[in-house]
Amino acid sequence: MGSSCNVVSMALLACLVLNSLVFVAHGGDFYQDFDLTWGDRRGKIFNGGKLLSLSLDRVSGSGFQSKKEYLFGRIDMQIKLVAGNSAGTVTAYYLSSQGPTHDEIDFEFLGNLSGDPYILHTNVFTQGKGNREQQFYLWFDPTRNFHTYSIIWKPQHIIFLVDNTPIRVFKNAESIGVPFPKSQPMRIYSSLWNADDWATRGGLVKTDWAKAPFTAYYRNFNANACVWSGTSSSCAKTNSVSAGAWETNELDAPGRRRLRWVQKYFMIYNYCTDLKRFPQGVPPECKRPRF
Repeated sequence: MGSSCNVVSMALLACLVLNSLVFVAHGGDFYQDFDLTWGDRRGKIFNGGKLLSLSLDRVSGSGFQSKKEYLFGRIDMQIKLVAGNSAGTVTAYYLSSQGPTHDEIDFEFLGNLSGDPYILHTNVFTQGKGNREQQFYLWFDPTRNFHTYSIIWKPQHIIFLVDNTPIRVFKNAESIGVPFPKSQPMRIYSSLWNADDWATRGGLVKTDWAKAPFTAYYRNFNANACVWSGTSSSCAKTNSVSAGAWETNELDAPGRRRLRWVQKYFMIYNYCTDLKRFPQGVPPECKRPRF
């Protein structure tokens, strides 16, 4: 191990993972990379493994999960969300570990009435605790075409991206006592389910089952990430991302400008500014520069 690893514990952890990498290329094949886990055939893989769909009807939703667990990396998925009147539905796409002290990195797409925008809900859980919500409107109709939703998960930070535009950064703030997800490997999950008790206008708008089944589509999964084998980590990459690209994917000046643009014009909720929710003061990570 190189001398660069003889530094603080966070850097040591990164080096333990990254200095022993074996890069193995694998294609974005849903048959190869994912299992349909629930929904009684409401989830489907077709087009030779290149396309996946999840559906929701009055009886059940559906979901899938990755065969592999990951510890750090970049995960990309193209999704086309439920079209038309999607009020009451939630399409969740996230990374998560298991257990009562699980870590989790969330995209959740909250459906709405036809013509109204989806709400993109994001959250970060560490050691079983979340309450770090930020919500956004999107600057396009996510039901007309596929768009790419990405998570960069590094020991230093988590970056949420939409079509490669950063919308949120959650920095490692362990130095001020804020837990950060860095030791529990996570699988990729997605589900389409009914949440009309809260999803649309706080539950005021219910799911219109006459419009069922509701269907979301997935394609072009891409992982440039460290694969967890049970006791250690190595890295796998798909053929469209160069090895190690995510390791140095910091926000450059144009990226920081795009992040400010999204947060100025499209953010509709930020837990860090919710003083009613935190009357004794916002969480400590909110007091640090965001980027």
